[in-house]
Amino acid sequence: MKRAKTPTFLLELPLQIDWSQERQVRAHLEAARCLYNALLAEAMKRLRCMRNDPAWNKARALPRSHKQQRAQAFSALRTKYHFSEYELHEYAKLARVSWIADHIDSTMAQTLATRAYQAANRVCVGKAKRVRFRSKGRGIDSVEGKRNDAGMRFVLDPNAGDGGFLIWNQEVIPAIIDWHDPVIQHGMRHKIKYVRLVRRKASSPSAQGADHDGNRYFVQLILEGHALVKKKHEQTGTDTIGLDIGPSSLAIVPREGKADLVTFCQELTPNARKKRRIQRKMDRQRRANNPENYDEQGRVKWGKRLRWKESKRYQATRRQHANAERRLAAHRKSLHGKLAHRIASVGNTIHIEKTSFKGWQKQYGRSIGLRAPGMFVAHLARIVAKTGGILSEVSAFKTRLSQYCHACGAYVKKPRSQRWHHCPCGCGPVQRDLYSAFLLAHLEHEQIIPSLTQPDWEGAEPRLQAVMEGLQQRANEGHVLPRSMGVVARRKSGAARAGARRLKSPAYLHQEPISPSGEAGNGG
Repeated sequence: MKRAKTPTFLLELPLQIDWSQERQVRAHLEAARCLYNALLAEAMKRLRCMRNDPAWNKARALPRSHKQQRAQAFSALRTKYHFSEYELHEYAKLARVSWIADHIDSTMAQTLATRAYQAANRVCVGKAKRVRFRSKGRGIDSVEGKRNDAGMRFVLDPNAGDGGFLIWNQEVIPAIIDWHDPVIQHGMRHKIKYVRLVRRKASSPSAQGADHDGNRYFVQLILEGHALVKKKHEQTGTDTIGLDIGPSSLAIVPREGKADLVTFCQELTPNARKKRRIQRKMDRQRRANNPENYDEQGRVKWGKRLRWKESKRYQATRRQHANAERRLAAHRKSLHGKLAHRIASVGNTIHIEKTSFKGWQKQYGRSIGLRAPGMFVAHLARIVAKTGGILSEVSAFKTRLSQYCHACGAYVKKPRSQRWHHCPCGCGPVQRDLYSAFLLAHLEHEQIIPSLTQPDWEGAEPRLQAVMEGLQQRANEGHVLPRSMGVVARRKSGAARAGARRLKSPAYLHQEPISPSGEAGNGG
């Protein structure tokens, strides 16, 4: 019988590792890399055999409406060719022989088999095109066990002043524990399910706790229970919130209370010029170290496997670039957490549109790479689930809220440059993202049309207008806002910049009354 899942949270502690232990740990990770590659190769071999069977194409030819028949056909093929997680666990027993058995225990071999199967299964179901084998330069940087009573485990030693130790084979590695930290105090009171060893690059080879290769080691304790909720985050709201997520902006509209239109990670200010200089320096060093890998036109040669040499200066430059990206990612994660907690403090029922962030990467690659809205949604989902709330995704294809007008019920497509909703029936003008978030807030479960009354709109319209008035004032003061917000700063000369694409956005301030024909006058 399958065991019931219990709530889980994570606690990370730095390890104090000496040179002899670091050498053994590197050997353990190298053995894990070799075993993982062997397991992945076996999984892909079974997948190719399964796909070459004529029954595979017959199963694919079945109509998708016959879900049960398709599932039975594919299940029979998986059983025939032993393509399953537990079958790969059995193969791991045969592959863990010779010197690998001296480094990797049986439980860790099973976790590596699970990781290899999941990678191959993503190719099987069409979520990935290929798998990546781990080379020496791209080794495995994390391994984990399955329980805390065998294999790699973490123990507390009361005789050492409540010190903690990671035990892996013959190595006993002490962990650095700050018992004055309330987060650590809370975590240590819970049962440890299993542990994970993580290796990360340090900011510099001379950083505190780094080995001679510039690596730092951490132990992650996977604990049973719920993570500590700080006092400033204990208060959660009960309102229903609609979120309209864009590549660079986020519209927040609760049913009751203040609405807002914010820029994703506005505090992030990467130095693009400095980053470009470092990248160009890395490219010059790479070309100087490997002139044989480029043709006469300076392009990388194709058709054969190339070997790349790395100088000490190149590694230092690459480490400088990686450190800058690491700091940027940590700052972005912090900003995501602050925004997610701010939303959770207003309401615990959140409605968003189901969005393909992978598709956005092709159109808005630079903005998506900087602000990462997909990571924010995942962070928000975890926080809402921890507080007992609900985050539901509705199909944008079915609801079409960006085209919908609640006043007349009409659907009208808008070009992307049109950032305001202004219907001939008299609804609007209202900022497009704010209006979509307002409709999401009033969308009931499993419905495609918002449940709205005229008092709901009359109460929300001043709130939405106040948001745009504040943004307009900020733009007039010189603040740079995303173009998707539809706010254009007024110029004293009244002339637009030559060559700039003007958004189809009516001014929100000083709106003239709507004429009987349904057209609004131009704002001042």
